[in-house]
Amino acid sequence: MSVPPPAQPAPDRNWSRRIVVGICLAVALTLLALLGAAFLPRWWAQRIGDQVGGSITTGGFLGLFYGFVFTLLPLVVLWLAFHFLHTWRKRAVALALAVLLAAPNFLTLGIVLGTGNGAHAGDRILDVEAPAFRGGTLGGALLAGACVGGAWYLLGSRRRARRRADALEASRAPTPNGDR
Repeated sequence: MSVPPPAQPAPDRNWSRRIVVGICLAVALTLLALLGAAFLPRWWAQRIGDQVGGSITTGGFLGLFYGFVFTLLPLVVLWLAFHFLHTWRKRAVALALAVLLAAPNFLTLGIVLGTGNGAHAGDRILDVEAPAFRGGTLGGALLAGACVGGAWYLLGSRRRARRRADALEASRAPTPNGDR
């Protein structure tokens, strides 16, 4: 009769190291957020201002384009992810992709709703160099949301109609003695 080897003791967790790494990570993320809040709104407003060039028409149409495309793509990615992907890890990756695709709208929203100096500077830049861009972006985002909502409604009504037709067909199926 053989004796099983003694169980190996569990390795000691170095909690002090984990706490220090967590604090360093929190400080780094806080610094990145502060730098992003100061830098990103100005940078984004200058990029949009360079594209628009002060034209109201160009600002409106470019805003419609950005708002529509960068709302429609994330919503479609999310719908596909939650419809076809069944693991939470894949859904989390799809969510990260959707947030990345919506980044232009988030940057514009940060300028519009932001209260910091960077947001105010971006707001002034958009006023002068990209008039009508913010309104066009809002219109495009609302239009994309309406398109996705309409498609969702149509797909659902099609599914309901197919179920009703199947139920009606099943109720009209001939009985074994040939009667209807």
